[in-house]
Amino acid sequence: MSESPYPEFLPAEAPPRRRTLVVRVGRIGWKGPLALLAVLLVVGLAAMGTGYRYRAVPADGEIALPDVEIPSDPAGLAKLARRTEARQKQLLTKLGAKAPKGVWVVVDQTHNRLYINRDDSTLREAICSAGSGMILKEVGGKGRRWVFDTPRGVYKVNNIVKNPIWKKPDWAFVEEGKPIPKNPQDRFEAGTLGEYAFYLQDGYMIHGTLYTRLLGRNVTHGCIRLGRDDLRALKDVAGIGTPVYIF
Repeated sequence: MSESPYPEFLPAEAPPRRRTLVVRVGRIGWKGPLALLAVLLVVGLAAMGTGYRYRAVPADGEIALPDVEIPSDPAGLAKLARRTEARQKQLLTKLGAKAPKGVWVVVDQTHNRLYINRDDSTLREAICSAGSGMILKEVGGKGRRWVFDTPRGVYKVNNIVKNPIWKKPDWAFVEEGKPIPKNPQDRFEAGTLGEYAFYLQDGYMIHGTLYTRLLGRNVTHGCIRLGRDDLRALKDVAGIGTPVYIF
């Protein structure tokens, strides 16, 4: 659960472009967080729109680049291989320089997994639950609607609260079919958010749950739910300012 209404996300249609990006898939051998960071960069570019059209990669993973002439002699092939390998190392070095340092968190809401990382090592992989994507419409009243999505992007932990008290927003009462209380004290509910709540932005949190059997499914109102042991493991290493990458 979460304690804030959620914005609606409307996809923007990008105009068709004529440029084409062709990618060569090599055996780079990325591991752990570095691979996750690469996925994040790709997802971020796709979300923003790159202006390129992508085409499918053949099953063998090899694409002949149109602007590269493949030598026919063994010496030329060896030279091209050395040049390509050097370029790969250069790109990996640049990518590694941009990787987060210290403790950082990645949330894969498609597969409902949360990764706790330190530098280039994964400390813990946890099953979580992200937003359901459901739409709630208010019947009568103001006729409002809420979309229960988990936002994608780069965030940071702004606050950590032990034994948090949830201040139920209007949508929680609408969902339960109850009247919205006039007394603010009637909005507070203890025990719903688990042992800890990591506040990110706009009311979104990483917090515990009473419904552990639902972990691994997209069932929340936008926040990220964790089981008790994983929540405690996050508390042991994360602090104010810890980066959180959600994709």
